[in-house]
Amino acid sequence: MNAIVQSARGLGLGAGLAPVMVRVIVGALMFAHGVDKLSNGRSGVAGFGEFLSSQGAPAGLVLAWMVTLLETVGGAMLVLGLLSRLVAGLMTLELLGAIVMVTGANGLIADGPGVGYERDLAYIMGLLTVLLLGPGRPSLDHLLGFEEAEHPLAPARPQPARLEGTTP
Repeated sequence: MNAIVQSARGLGLGAGLAPVMVRVIVGALMFAHGVDKLSNGRSGVAGFGEFLSSQGAPAGLVLAWMVTLLETVGGAMLVLGLLSRLVAGLMTLELLGAIVMVTGANGLIADGPGVGYERDLAYIMGLLTVLLLGPGRPSLDHLLGFEEAEHPLAPARPQPARLEGTTP
C-alpha cells in the first residue's frame, strides 16, 4: 500500500508540466483550425464568413478573419507560450461565442450533422487552465519576464522553524 501512495505522490511532482502540456496541445489544435480556414477548408475564410452571416453575425467576413487570425496566430503563440493568458482569454471568449451562435443549438453532443458544444467545452477547460495557472515552464512568457519564475503548482517550500516568542 505504501508503494502505491509513494507512486501517486511521485506523479504529483510532474504537476508543473500540466499547464505546458495543455497549452501546447490546445494551441496546436487551435492553430490547425485556423490553418484549415486559411487553406480553403469548407470553402475558406470567405465561406466561413458567409456561414457566420447566415447565423446572424454582423459583418460575417470581418468576424471570420478575426477568428481565423486568432486561431492561427494565437494558436502559435500558445504553443510558444507568448502572452499565453491573454490569448487563452480571447480564445475562451471566441469559443463561448461559438457555443451561443452555432454549436449550442446542436446540444451537448450533436444528434445529427455537425458537432455539439462538447468540443468547445473541452477547449475552454484547457484554455482556462492556461488562463488561471499560466503557461508553465518552458515558455516565452517566462523567458521575457511576463510571468513569475515560480509556478503555482510547485511544491511549497518548507518554512524555517521559528522559536517560540520570536516575531517574524
